[in-house]
Order: sequence, then C-alpha cells, then structure tokens
Amino acid sequence: MPLVTGILETALYVSDVARSRQFYEGLFGFRAIAEGPRLTALAVKEGQVLLLFRKQASTGLGSTAHDGDGQLHLAFAIPAADLAAWDARLTDGGVTVIERKTWELGGQSLYFRDPDNHLIELATPGVWANY
Repeated sequence: MPLVTGILETALYVSDVARSRQFYEGLFGFRAIAEGPRLTALAVKEGQVLLLFRKQASTGLGSTAHDGDGQLHLAFAIPAADLAAWDARLTDGGVTVIERKTWELGGQSLYFRDPDNHLIELATPGVWANY
C-alpha cells in the first residue's frame, strides 16, 4: 500500500479571516506563510498548516473550489507538562475554557471556542491509543 505520512493541512471556514488570523497568531504564535483575498495559511509546525478560508469565498472558482460551514472541531497536541500553562494562558487571554476532561488512557483535554465558535481542543498524550 502507498504511504500516507501525515495530515498536511486542515481547514476552518471563518466569517472574518483577519480576526481569525489574529486569534490563532496571538494565542498560539502561528505565523502566516501565505495570504490571499479568500484565505490565510498559518504554519502550525514544520509540515503542518492551518488554512483559514473565508466562508463562501471559494464558490464558483473551479473544480478544486471548496467551502464549509457550521461549527467544526480541531485538536492540537500539547505536552502533558504544558497543560497547566495552557490553561493559564487561555484564562489570561480572556478565552473561556468550556470543558476540562481526563480520558480513560490518562490524557487530558482543554476545550474552548474560537471567534467562529469552532470547538478547539488542546490534548495531551493519552487521549488515543496512538497518542
């Protein structure tokens, strides 16, 4: 079987790209690596990209155009030792943690909402059998 080596990019569809970019850059320190009238691409880490697409900006752009709507879920991996620091950073930044969860395998998650109400999770190892 041919290999898949990971997830390269994940997309969120947002109402205001500049506002979302500011949120993700400010909270996580992600940097923009590409910008255009309908999207901003943020480097999460080497080989991982978060795309912020303006909702309904791709309609009618051809066969590869795509769009999405609704509240989505995205989880970022964090070291277990950084959980308390992330909890404090969110609180200090005015971001409300809506749930704290400990999983059966010992991992822990913090859940909060971004400006478009997407559910964002910070997850430590032990959430999944392979993480």
